[in-house]
Amino acid sequence: MTESTPTLESLSDQYRDTIPADLRTTHSFSWYLETVTEDPQIARNAHQRVADMFDFYGTAYDEEMGVVEYALAAEDPLHDGENTFYGREVHEAIHQFVNKVKSGARGLGPQKRIKLLLGPVGSGKSDFDRQMRRYYEDYTRRDDGRLYTFRWTNLCDVIDDQDPADDVVRSPMNQDPLVLLPQDQRDVVVTEVNEALDAPYTIRNEQSLDPASEFYMDSLLAYYDDDLESVLDHHVEIVRLVADENQRRAIETFEPKDKKNQDETELTGDVNYSKIAIYGESDPRAFDYSGAFCNANRGLFSGEELLKLQREFLYDFLHATQEQTIKPKNNPRIDIDQVIVGRTNMPEYREKKGDETMEAFNDRTKRIDFPYVLQYDEEARIYQKMLRNADLPDINVEPHTLSMAGLFGVLTRIEEPDTETIDMLQKAKAYNGEIDEAEDVDVKKLRQEADEAAEVGEGMDGVSPRFIGDEIAEAIMDSMHRDRSFLSPLTTFTHFEENLENHGSIPADHFQRYYRYLERVREEYKERAIEDVRHALAYDLEEIQRQGEKYMDHVMAYIDDATVEDEITGREQEPDEQFLRSVEEKLDLPEDRKDDFRQEVSNWVSRRAREGDTFHPQDNDRLRRALERKLWEDKKHNINFSALVSSGEMDDEERNAWIDGLTDQGYSREGAKEVLEFAGAEVAKSEMEE
Repeated sequence: MTESTPTLESLSDQYRDTIPADLRTTHSFSWYLETVTEDPQIARNAHQRVADMFDFYGTAYDEEMGVVEYALAAEDPLHDGENTFYGREVHEAIHQFVNKVKSGARGLGPQKRIKLLLGPVGSGKSDFDRQMRRYYEDYTRRDDGRLYTFRWTNLCDVIDDQDPADDVVRSPMNQDPLVLLPQDQRDVVVTEVNEALDAPYTIRNEQSLDPASEFYMDSLLAYYDDDLESVLDHHVEIVRLVADENQRRAIETFEPKDKKNQDETELTGDVNYSKIAIYGESDPRAFDYSGAFCNANRGLFSGEELLKLQREFLYDFLHATQEQTIKPKNNPRIDIDQVIVGRTNMPEYREKKGDETMEAFNDRTKRIDFPYVLQYDEEARIYQKMLRNADLPDINVEPHTLSMAGLFGVLTRIEEPDTETIDMLQKAKAYNGEIDEAEDVDVKKLRQEADEAAEVGEGMDGVSPRFIGDEIAEAIMDSMHRDRSFLSPLTTFTHFEENLENHGSIPADHFQRYYRYLERVREEYKERAIEDVRHALAYDLEEIQRQGEKYMDHVMAYIDDATVEDEITGREQEPDEQFLRSVEEKLDLPEDRKDDFRQEVSNWVSRRAREGDTFHPQDNDRLRRALERKLWEDKKHNINFSALVSSGEMDDEERNAWIDGLTDQGYSREGAKEVLEFAGAEVAKSEMEE
């Protein structure tokens, strides 16, 4: 047994470290009054605590995407990044959600609204909701997120008909101990608390005791001749409250059942039939506070597929949001304090949209669109996460496999651009941040036009990541069964094509359009495969360095309206415009854009020089690609492309050198052979056509 081998003792110590120090400690009400004055945030309401939770785990402003990212979603620090979220659109949605919670924390109105996450299937809204609940559990275990409730004790000493089993009763709604004070006295405490509070919100507490606690308080006050101090000293204990979804404590998830069997008691609680014989049906002690709203008090209520509920069943949400109360059968209204989150998919939303009978419910919701990711590199990271979290077989995922899968998904989600200057593929690249491919495109304007054209919003329709992830998984297993040690884009495309029509969530009238998008992705992959082969066959670092230096000499002379020394004759000459354009045309750079590009590269070189860095053209992605392509054009006529398809037409040493060049780019040797043959066949075909 090594020192790192887990033992029962070490595991027990680790478990003990996760338990709050005062979890099993009871305190007096006087202790709570003193503590809440010293640490006012323990008296926060649910919106304030959830808002602070997002900031607690860290925030960052992503300048590239222009959105605030919250670490609990962007990094998942509690689980080593296992449940991270990707994509500008997703983080925008999360930021909108947090802003609504923070507005509610300040009492600006959203605290009285359902935060409705609206999005297509597989967009990540359920994962985000679950992530939030998991972090709320963790946050309430920490000192920064701690909260307290109370329990009644020694009740049988005072109340004659009290069931001995109920001698100690925990606050049924897990209410803050401050509710034990009459409102006038409570206001005095809250005023002092707010004077010590350092937060963008103020502490408020105007709730009434729940009916059972009200009964106990009235009975005890009558016994002690209205001596509140005696009641609180002898019959109240303060206990730590830790949110726990499994125990239905300060977190509750609610799922709709069969419409015919929906019962409002699932939300508001029901009579405890085992107590009726003891207390009687109308006694508040005979009520079972087991409804979803009761369990979620002081925390999070999560309603799945909320719009699938019957209209009458949704009425309970009207009071729960606007008035922040619930009305169980045969009971008075009960105050609640919770962040109510709902989730729904597009079909349910479309069904309810425009329904006048839903006006009151819709007025009490704050919709947060949770779209699909529209950046295909970010989409690829979703699949990388899927593979990283799985027991992946010994298989190499070839370059471009996941990004091309992501590109296909994105093409099905974006709106057709309303312009002749850009097509769908260019738009997808522009969204992906490849502005060099679409410099004249105003991405912000594209997004605005697309949102206006879409029925709900761009990214709210299309192929889900689940479909793509499932097909990637199938392609991996298919490759394993065929003894292929690699997964290539070509294999993945085949699975997409074969199973597109078998996926139940894809409408039949979308099939032909999606097939066209798949062909566009194939064409894009062909270009990338050829680029990789070009890099492997024609890459010459020394020649690229020489050509890069020559290009920059002529660019600087062009900008300064100067001459440049001819490298052969040594004579001064005008900048070689033909040479400059031979490089720039490899980027499809039009004549009227050449000055911008030259100035851009010149600025880059000057900036590196100021920083003390040596000029290396391969460090500038655009310049490197241009020089590589020019070198390729210069050499390709000396390459036998048809020989790439058949290993018998070239010597093994030459072929292995090319394969080595591809493995340096991340290919497996078998995958390198496939892409070499594929690209070779495509280039040979184009050469013959020329």
